[in-house]
Amino acid sequence: MPTVALLDITGKKIGDIELNDYFFGIEPNVHVMHMVVKAHLANRRQGTQSSLTRAEVRGGGKKPWKQKGTGRARQGSTRSPQWRHGGVVFAPKPRDYRISINKKVKRLALRSALSSKVIGESIIVVDNLDIKEAKTREMVKVLSALATSNALIVLPEKTEKVELAARNIPHVETTLVSTLNVYDILKHKQVILTKEVLAKLEEVYAQ
Repeated sequence: MPTVALLDITGKKIGDIELNDYFFGIEPNVHVMHMVVKAHLANRRQGTQSSLTRAEVRGGGKKPWKQKGTGRARQGSTRSPQWRHGGVVFAPKPRDYRISINKKVKRLALRSALSSKVIGESIIVVDNLDIKEAKTREMVKVLSALATSNALIVLPEKTEKVELAARNIPHVETTLVSTLNVYDILKHKQVILTKEVLAKLEEVYAQ
């Protein structure tokens, strides 16, 4: 089992803690992580873009001028793409970008992402995140003590005080164990977990 230091919010080491091999001790599967991140970003797309083709633009029913004898290029409609107010050639239309990923593949990608952070020594485990008040300065103190400025803070459950304190800090985000995803893990340099989160991981993502 991989072992990391257990810190308090002042950055002081208070012991060591063993991490679960199932989540933190596997060989990261880069291909699977790429698949899941690609699907995650695709599924965030709204796909609501829409433009009008020449068939959908209003007007243009009359031929602008006769076919021959004017010296000008032949034209059939003032709503052709080359005209002002004309339609779009390959107009984008609403579509679904969703990519479906198997549950087992998602689980493997999550485990791979967490294990890659352990290998890169980018996992920070703290005893708790009991800050005095929901102030940005309080969270900045904690992050400074933990020697990080780019981190994903994983919470066992909704903790308004921590969420409010962290939301205005650039490159710092909070998430719940139940909504943890590969993209957020890989996007941040460090992942901050609590002892309670480690126990909750096994509960939420049981084998």
